[in-house]
Amino acid sequence: MSRLDDKINEHFAGFVVRKDLVKTVKGNAIVPTYVLEYLLGQYCATSDEAEIQEGINTVKSILEKHYVHRRESELTKFMVKESRVSKVIDKVSVVLNEKKDCYQASFANMGISRVEVSSDIVKTHQKLMVSGVWCIADLEYYHSEEKDKSPWYLNAVKPIQLSHFNMDEYLEKRAMFSDEEWIDLLIQSIGFNPELMSRRLKLIQLTRLVPYCERNYNLIELGPKGTGKSHIYSEFSPHGILISGGEVTVPKLFVNNNTGRIGLVGFWDVVAFDEFAGRSKKADRALVDIMKNYMANKNFSRGIETLGAEASMTFVGNTKHNVPYMLKYSNLFEELPAQYYDSAYLDRLHGYLPGWEVPIIRGEMFSEGFGFVVDYLAEVLRSFRNYDFSDLYREHFDLVSDISTRDRDGIQKTFSGLMKIIYPHKVASKEDIKELLDFSIENRKRVKDQLMRIDDTYEPVRFAYTDRDDKLHFVRTVEEMQYPKYYYQGDYDEDSEQLNFIEDMEVETAVPEKKESEAKPELKPGNIVIAENQSGVSYEKLFAKYLMGSNRIELKDPYVSAFYQVRNLMEFVEMLADLKTDADELQLHLITKESEYMDSSQEDYYNQVESSAAKLGITFTYEIDNAIHDRYILSDNGWKIVLGRGLDVFQPFDHRDAFAIENRNQVYRKCRGFEVTFVRA
Repeated sequence: MSRLDDKINEHFAGFVVRKDLVKTVKGNAIVPTYVLEYLLGQYCATSDEAEIQEGINTVKSILEKHYVHRRESELTKFMVKESRVSKVIDKVSVVLNEKKDCYQASFANMGISRVEVSSDIVKTHQKLMVSGVWCIADLEYYHSEEKDKSPWYLNAVKPIQLSHFNMDEYLEKRAMFSDEEWIDLLIQSIGFNPELMSRRLKLIQLTRLVPYCERNYNLIELGPKGTGKSHIYSEFSPHGILISGGEVTVPKLFVNNNTGRIGLVGFWDVVAFDEFAGRSKKADRALVDIMKNYMANKNFSRGIETLGAEASMTFVGNTKHNVPYMLKYSNLFEELPAQYYDSAYLDRLHGYLPGWEVPIIRGEMFSEGFGFVVDYLAEVLRSFRNYDFSDLYREHFDLVSDISTRDRDGIQKTFSGLMKIIYPHKVASKEDIKELLDFSIENRKRVKDQLMRIDDTYEPVRFAYTDRDDKLHFVRTVEEMQYPKYYYQGDYDEDSEQLNFIEDMEVETAVPEKKESEAKPELKPGNIVIAENQSGVSYEKLFAKYLMGSNRIELKDPYVSAFYQVRNLMEFVEMLADLKTDADELQLHLITKESEYMDSSQEDYYNQVESSAAKLGITFTYEIDNAIHDRYILSDNGWKIVLGRGLDVFQPFDHRDAFAIENRNQVYRKCRGFEVTFVRA
C-alpha cells in the first residue's frame, strides 16, 4: 500500500474500500458499483490482506445466495417458494394499481410483478415509485385460491445506501490531509489512478461531481467516446439516474397531468442525459420548452399549479469532429439535436466541460488504491446541497460588473461545487481559490462564446475579475489560446473587438498556428535507394511532399502487428498531422495481415492508435487481409508510393531509453537497405 492508502485507512476506517476489489467480486453480475461497494464497505473496509480476502469471500457468498441473475430467475423463485421467506438483492420498482387500490412491486431480474407491498413501505421509500431502487428485499410466497390474487408479498426493503453521515467528523478528518492528498483520495474514490492525471484533468473529473452537491446545476460535457463521461452518473450514486437522451417524455421527467405523479426531477438529485448529442435525433419541442423554464427558474407547471424541484441536469454526448474543425466551421454545440440547438436553452447551462481533454479510458488508468465507498461519498455530496459556498472568493476577488447575472450564476455555482468537494472545511489559500475561480469562469465562458456564434444578439463579455490591488485578471479557454485563428472566426489581429478584451491577460502565449499549405512543389515520378546503415532519413523527408493535400490515404503493409511496427505506424500518423492544418480532417486506412503470434496485442495497439489519431483530426481504420504481399501508400491526391520494406525501414534501437536521440528523432536512426518508388496513381 502507498503512504496515502495508509493515511486513508487511518482516518476513514470503515468508509473506504480498495477499488480494484469491485472487479474481483463483480464477475458477470450486472449490478451497479454502489451496490457492490456497499457490501465491500461492510466486509472489506480494512488494510489487512487476510481480512480483505475473508471479506471478499463473504461478499461473494452473499451475491451467490441473494443476488438475482436473470438467467437463474426461475431458480430464485423456487428457493423463495420452498423457504417461504428469503432475502434477494434486486432492483425493485412500485406502481399503484388503481383498479385494486393497492401498491404492487416489480423485481427487475426475477421477472415478477404484481408483488403486494404495503403503503408504509412506499411512503418510507418513495423512490421505488420512480425508476426503481436496488434493495435487499424480504420476499414471501403464499399461494391463494382467490382469483387474481398474487402469491408474492414484499415484507420489507433495505435500500442499498448509507444510513447516516456525520458532517463534523468528515470536516475534521479532511483537515488531516494536504490538498494534493485530498484530491488524490477523491480521484481514487471515483476509481482512477491519480498518478496518471494532471492537475487540470483531476479538476475536470471532480467537476463531474458538482451536480451531486449543487442544487439545480446544469452541466454539459461533449467529447470523444470512451472517456467515461457517463460513468459518474450511471454507477456512482444511488441519488442520480442516467437516461438516454431520446427516451424521456414530459410526464416521465416532470409531471403526469393525468395521474398527478411527479416525474424524475422530483425524486433524484441528478438527472443525466446520456447519448445526448446527435444532429439526427428528435426531441419533443414541448419538453425542451418546459426544460428551459425549469433550468432557469427551478420550477415547472402542472396545469394551473407551479411546482419546484432541486434536481440538477447533466448532458453528455459524443462529438464527431475535433475542436479546431468545430471552431473553424461551426461551434462546439454543433452535435446537439436541432430542438436543443437553441440559444435560449443553451444559455441555461452553467458550465461546459471540455470532454476532448479527457483521455480514452485504458486499463492502467484504474486505481488499485483505497477510496471512499461510493455510497459514503454520495451521501457526503448530497449533504452539501444544503450549503452555499458561492461567495467564498469575494474575500480576495470581485467579478467585473459587466458579467451578466446568468453568467455570474453559472460561475458561482461551479465554484461553489468545487469548493465543497475539495475544500469543504473552507480552508483554502488565495491561489487555491484563484485556481477554482479561473476554472469556473472558463467553463461558463465556453458556453457564452459559442452562443455568440449561434445568436448574433449576444454581445461580447469580459470574463474577468479584479483582486484587492485592483489588478484585472482575464480568463480564456484552452482552445481559445491554442487555436486563436479559428476561435475568433476572423483575422487574428490587434483590431479584433474580442482581442481588445484580452490584451492584458496574464496567460501563456498562444500556441503558434500552423501555416496553411503553401503552393505544392513540382513533383515528378522517381525512385530512391537507401543503403544499409545509412542515416539522415525520416518519414517526412521520404513521403511528406508527395502526401500534401491528401484527404484519404490507404497504407498497405503486411507487417504491422508487433509493438515496434505499430510504433512506426504512429510516427507515420504524426507526420501526417504535421502536413495538415488543425481544422482539417484526414482518413488513414491500413490494410495488413493478422499477427502470427497467438498472444499478440495487435488489436489493442490499433485501438490506441485510433484514439491518439482522433485527437489530431485523423480518422484511423484498418482491415485484415492475410493474402496481401504488396506494400504501398496510395493517396487521393494522385500519387502512389511503392514501399520496398513498408514502414519498417529502421534498424532496431532501444525504445525504452527515453534519453536516446534515436528515440527522439528518426534522422539519427540507422536504416535497413530499401527502395521507395513514386508513381502517379
